[in-house]
Amino acid sequence: MDVDIVLTDSARLRMKELLKQRHCAGLRLALRQAGCSGYEYVLDYVEQPDPADLKLDLEPGCLYIDRASYDLGLKGIRIDFQQDLLSSSFVYHNPNVQGECGCGASVSFG
Repeated sequence: MDVDIVLTDSARLRMKELLKQRHCAGLRLALRQAGCSGYEYVLDYVEQPDPADLKLDLEPGCLYIDRASYDLGLKGIRIDFQQDLLSSSFVYHNPNVQGECGCGASVSFG
């Protein structure tokens, strides 16, 4: 199955840097119920991917995507990594989002 997720060059580079710092199977992207709008993005290290996970090769390592989260609201997302003088973070540009809380920590889907 083709995975409809786009990683910018800066996001791909940062993920590769994270994987070089820790020996594991890869990173896993999922949605978790949280916040006042419903869901937050979770990106974490994964030792043993779920057999149902979708996969993007990062070379080295992989980005695994939780299948239920993909179906719920990750399909079509574009992930960027932005850094300035005081902070850095992954930024999720998601066309599926129907609403978000005022602080931007959680999102909802239609």
